[in-house]
Amino acid sequence: MLVHPRAHVEAIRELCENGGGAIDMDTYAGPPSWESALRSAGAACAMVRALLAGETQVGFSAGRPPGHHAEPSRAMGFCLFDNVAVAAALAIAELGIERVFIVDWDVHHGNGTAAIFRRRADVLFASIHQGGIFPGTGHRDDAGSGPGEGLTINLPVPAGSEEAEWMALLEDEVLPAADRFAPQLVLISAGFDAHREDPLAECLLEAASFARMASAVRAAADGWGAAVGAVLEGGYALPALAESVVATMSALAGEDAPCPS
Repeated sequence: MLVHPRAHVEAIRELCENGGGAIDMDTYAGPPSWESALRSAGAACAMVRALLAGETQVGFSAGRPPGHHAEPSRAMGFCLFDNVAVAAALAIAELGIERVFIVDWDVHHGNGTAAIFRRRADVLFASIHQGGIFPGTGHRDDAGSGPGEGLTINLPVPAGSEEAEWMALLEDEVLPAADRFAPQLVLISAGFDAHREDPLAECLLEAASFARMASAVRAAADGWGAAVGAVLEGGYALPALAESVVATMSALAGEDAPCPS
């Protein structure tokens, strides 16, 4: 409830307890979904607690359901609660952090995370995503509002975009903005559906592409003295997802290992 009103949380609980059902054409909850959603959000929070306690400098929360489409009062896009937003809000509300940087490289815009933090000055949110697909948000001219104006960065790319375009946006726009923001904690909404094999979009990244983005984020975070945690989002070609997660985790850990073939 740091980012979702009580009514939304209770509505999800009651839906699951009453047997579940369709929330929209993409999003279904069954009886086990309540506990799964709590554990997915809780895993992201546990990771952040470990990071900020100094137990590790990097972490990966491999929970499902994903979260970045869940708006404050609306579950959508396979997401019930916004896990990365809950973890970021926890860091600020309870763990002594003043500035969190969230970079979202899922191929779909993280509309929920953007909506949750769009008026806040303590979270910088940056999303690189394919334009013109679900959920239809994330236009370049949406830069936040009120106290959060300028702290939302939306960078849509066209279908067919390859690693070079994603890396250029990350290195030339996202990380310089984060450097000016000087975050104390870095969280990655780590979706892997921009992989060329994924059926839900049309970008052309490889597992090694995610490793390179992770390495760039980790290097920048080291310069800020900030820990880095990744929270799993989308990814629907399972072999490509597995390979990409391994490559990302290895890169965050500073391992120069080749991606599995």
